[in-house]
Amino acid sequence: MIVISGIIRLIQELRAKSTAEQLDRLIHEKVTVRRNGELREIPGEELVVGNLILFSAGDRVPADIRLTKVTDLFISQAAITGESAILEKSCRTLCYKEQEPITQLENLVFMATTVISGKGEGIVLAVGRDTLYGGFTKPNSEDKNAFQKGANSIAWVMIRFMAVLVPIVFLILGITGGKWLESFAFALSVAVGLMPEMLPMVITACLAKGSLAMGKKQTIIKDLNAMQSFGRMDVLCMDKTGTLTNESVLLEYYMDILGNENTDVLDLAYLNSSYHSGVRNPIDNAILACKSMPGREIHYAKLLTEYQKEDEIPFDYTRKFVSTLVQDSTGNSHLIMKGDIAHILSRCSHVEYRGTRLPMEKDARQSVFCVVGEMLQDGMKVIAVARKQVGRRKKITPDDEKDMTLVGYLSFFDAPKQPAGESVTALKRLKVIPKILTGDQTAIALSVCRRVGISAEHILTGTQLDEMTDCELKKVVEETHVFAELTPGQKVRLVSALKENGHTVGFLGDGVNDIPALNEANVWISVDTAVDATKDAADVVLLQKDLNVLEQGVLEGRKTFTNMLKYIKITASSNFGNIFSIICASAFLVLCQDLVQVKMRFSSS
Repeated sequence: MIVISGIIRLIQELRAKSTAEQLDRLIHEKVTVRRNGELREIPGEELVVGNLILFSAGDRVPADIRLTKVTDLFISQAAITGESAILEKSCRTLCYKEQEPITQLENLVFMATTVISGKGEGIVLAVGRDTLYGGFTKPNSEDKNAFQKGANSIAWVMIRFMAVLVPIVFLILGITGGKWLESFAFALSVAVGLMPEMLPMVITACLAKGSLAMGKKQTIIKDLNAMQSFGRMDVLCMDKTGTLTNESVLLEYYMDILGNENTDVLDLAYLNSSYHSGVRNPIDNAILACKSMPGREIHYAKLLTEYQKEDEIPFDYTRKFVSTLVQDSTGNSHLIMKGDIAHILSRCSHVEYRGTRLPMEKDARQSVFCVVGEMLQDGMKVIAVARKQVGRRKKITPDDEKDMTLVGYLSFFDAPKQPAGESVTALKRLKVIPKILTGDQTAIALSVCRRVGISAEHILTGTQLDEMTDCELKKVVEETHVFAELTPGQKVRLVSALKENGHTVGFLGDGVNDIPALNEANVWISVDTAVDATKDAADVVLLQKDLNVLEQGVLEGRKTFTNMLKYIKITASSNFGNIFSIICASAFLVLCQDLVQVKMRFSSS
């Protein structure tokens, strides 16, 4: 039995290793280093102290690095500090009068942080466990070890049985037989017999087999122990883009402030998206696709020649817009902003209509939503574009992002996927409650959720969430399934509230803004099209960003966990019955031997 158990375990572990190698090829991290004046790509594990490394937007920083060269570099340190704030980094030599926290030093970047925008170059100071991140305990280690907790609880039950049964067996056999050494050995054998001998092999085999089966269903399990949490997940938090709606969006309208078609608005947005050095998103891709419109290729090529980038402030999930500074052929600089309507509107003091700059009226917000309100209700995504002339400036700061001139709007079509409604129904049938956590406007989220069957009777915005106490949020989060206009930090707070209510929470994310919420969830789920930093953080990687794939994964996870429980219950009860019978028989046989000896003595006398 032991030999068979070992062989089965070896085969299953070899198969699990093969699956893990396939995943490594999917998300294997390579880094760019400069050696002997040449750029080379090497695996992240080959990085050593002293290497000169280069990185850019969307990369996950692979080591602790002293910066030597930067270009508009902005970093998210959520993996280190837990805060969603984005910090700008520089390469200048620092001199502080007072001691500063190491995470606040602007010429250092740390392992596991994420490059939001720009690019940088620096010297590796520490790798692996010697880094700041390497010295931390993995976030939510208690939650991530839920399977080990379950296995430990089974072991403790067995130990309690042994603690009670072994002394009783020892005393009964010792008193009746008088052979205390043999009684002790027999008591120990009883303790060994209680334990299901193939339990380790069965657990490994079930997990490995489940992982392979999920791999065939477009789901790869990076951490086998996450299977248990995946199977008992009862709440799934996710963004709507790419999950309920298509991965890409289409630019439908480019309008002035009154809703009339205006190519100047599109030109400004094109310059902003072209020179934005952050991670590309569906909005930027849709805008940049305009260069392929018939007869417009030369126009956009000439536009990029006439306007050169000088500086930028990248997209921030709190500010919800991106600013780019460009200089025209005459040397004048223009600040171009595009992003969330409400946030840009709050920074505008004028509007532009047919080339004329006019003061903004007091009821400007109402006027704006009269123009775009119907499109938002139809589920279209609408962003605003604003501009400002800033003389011959070469640099911009957040203080420059005011007194802007509102130029117009861009509208994008973000249609729900055809099977999204069926997938949501299937998840509900599995008792998994889908909750939408999105940064989009309320009207868009409301429209899409209604189309796919997610209850939108109650909807909570980020502003409303900030006004609630933790106790109030724990109650509201049970009744609400759609949350809109959220920042990464607010997503973390929602996931935490659900966990405190006793739910096993899964989070499906694909962007750098999802990493803080992923770290907070019980089950970290990502997709193969996600940024490297998100895939690296996830326990489960979906090869398709489709809820149908997720449904199959949940079913397989539950089947795997149920099989393990069945084996444990059957073998534990069977072993206990067998051992109990042996104990009773052994005590009875000792008593019978004593009676036989007495009878023989009487017979001989």
